[in-house]
Amino acid sequence: MADFPPPQDHSHLIIDNWFHERGPLWPGQSFSLQINKILHHARSPYQDILVFDSAHHGKVLVLDGVIQCTERDEFAYQEMMAHIPLFAHPNPRRVLVVGGGDGGVLREIARHPAVEEICICELDEQVIEVSKKYLPFMAVGFDDPRVKVHIMDGAKFMEENQASFDVIITDSSDPVGPASVLFETPFYKAMHDSLREGGIVCTQGECVWLHVDLIGPLVRAVRPLFETVEYAYCTIPSYPSGQIGFIIATKAGDSDSGKSGRGCKEPVREVGEEVLRELRYYTPEIHKAAFVLPAFAQKAIFGETSK
Repeated sequence: MADFPPPQDHSHLIIDNWFHERGPLWPGQSFSLQINKILHHARSPYQDILVFDSAHHGKVLVLDGVIQCTERDEFAYQEMMAHIPLFAHPNPRRVLVVGGGDGGVLREIARHPAVEEICICELDEQVIEVSKKYLPFMAVGFDDPRVKVHIMDGAKFMEENQASFDVIITDSSDPVGPASVLFETPFYKAMHDSLREGGIVCTQGECVWLHVDLIGPLVRAVRPLFETVEYAYCTIPSYPSGQIGFIIATKAGDSDSGKSGRGCKEPVREVGEEVLRELRYYTPEIHKAAFVLPAFAQKAIFGETSK
């Protein structure tokens, strides 16, 4: 496991009962939420953890000064992060989540009855503990009996579990501090090797309004590893510039199995009516629409204006 510098205290971002999100990845802009009450603020061995009750966004989780989720809009990110790769896979039985200690992605994966085992690797156990206490609407994902929790480095876990998973979802924070390695090519190689044939990876892919200079080189760097590499996005008001994306890649499979070369732009399994009634963002239509990028983003990431 890599050695990380001691986490910094981000109390300076709280001024007059307002939390102000400022960071090097979105220079010159800030997002602020009014605080009703601070519920938890402590430093784990890895990062600064803050939970507060806000005036209009419900409970909010902040790691190292960066908003991870708000009760008002977290469903947009969690649903798209989980359901795009899961509905793009014909038979997802074993799923791995790297990060995601708040439990939101687990909650969405658990909606898929075909999934037999859900493993989660979370480096910071305190994120899980805090989420279970203050964010039960997300941490309910840990209650599913198929979930197996591993408090360890995700790269090491994948190294020990080669060709084991149908879908791998990396629900990471931004590429600073402990999460920085999750945006590097060796981590994508680890995910590729831990996938079964025809498997799919989905990773947090930053914001096209702010980070095409990071997204484009990363997509081009990992393209030789995977059969297809695509980019989708969702809108979510509490993330920088109101948008966040997903890098979604597939491992080559047996062409006779129907798992080869198709990409993930369309669901290949039907979404049941009961599940659709429970979801608040994901639909089969928005699954397909999520891959349609603005011209500037398509050109910056893929070097072309249409695909």
